[in-house]
Amino acid sequence: MPIPALARGYEESRRQLVKIWREMRDVPVERHVALLLHAVDAALPGRIAADALAAVTWAYSSPALDAPPPLDPGAAPALKELHERGIAICLVSNTLRTPGTVLRRILKNKGILDAFTGIVFSDECGMRKPASGIFRQALRLLGVAAQNAVHVGDDARLDVEGARLANMRVIHLGGGHAGDDMPDASIQGLSELPAAVDWLDSAWESRDAEPAFLAGPAARR
Repeated sequence: MPIPALARGYEESRRQLVKIWREMRDVPVERHVALLLHAVDAALPGRIAADALAAVTWAYSSPALDAPPPLDPGAAPALKELHERGIAICLVSNTLRTPGTVLRRILKNKGILDAFTGIVFSDECGMRKPASGIFRQALRLLGVAAQNAVHVGDDARLDVEGARLANMRVIHLGGGHAGDDMPDASIQGLSELPAAVDWLDSAWESRDAEPAFLAGPAARR
C-alpha cells in the first residue's frame, strides 16, 4: 500500500473519529481500522482476510506498548493505600487510537492493573466523558451511589464538568481550574490523593466546607 495513500486514509479516519467523539460516543478499534481502509479504497476492507485484518488492527493499536506514557510517580503508592483502606477504585478513561485491550497491558506492565475493582474504557462502552453515562457505568461496577463516590481527573470539561453531570464529587488533578464547575478539591499529583480523600470525607460530614486546593505539605493538614 503506498505510504501517501495510507497517510490520507489515516487523516480521513481521524476526521471521522473526531465527529463521533464530539458527540460523546465511541467505537471499537476495529471500526477505526475499517474507516482507515475504506478511506484508502472503499473495497479494501472486504478484500482482506480475517487473519490479515487482525494483524493490521494489532499493528494500528499497539504502538503504545513500545513507548508507553509515563506514570505519575505517586500513582502506585496512592492506589495501594486506598486499596488497603478498602476503597474500591474504578478507572474511567476516554481512549484515542490505543484501545482498552492495549491499555490494560500497559497498566499491568506498570504494576497497577490489580488496583482497580473495575475499568471502563470509552471504546468498549460506546460512551465518552463528559457524558454522564460512562460515569454511571463505573458506579454500577462499583455498586455505589453517585453521592458516595468521588471522581479524580485532570480535565476541566471531561472530568470536572462530566462528573458533576453525574452528581459526583470531584478532585481535580493538575494545574489551575478554568471551567465553570468548581471541583471539591484540587491536587498537584496523585501522591496527594489519599489526603484529599480524607479531607473530602470530613468535609462531607460537615457539609459546609469550601473547595480545598491541596498541594504538597498542605495536603496533609
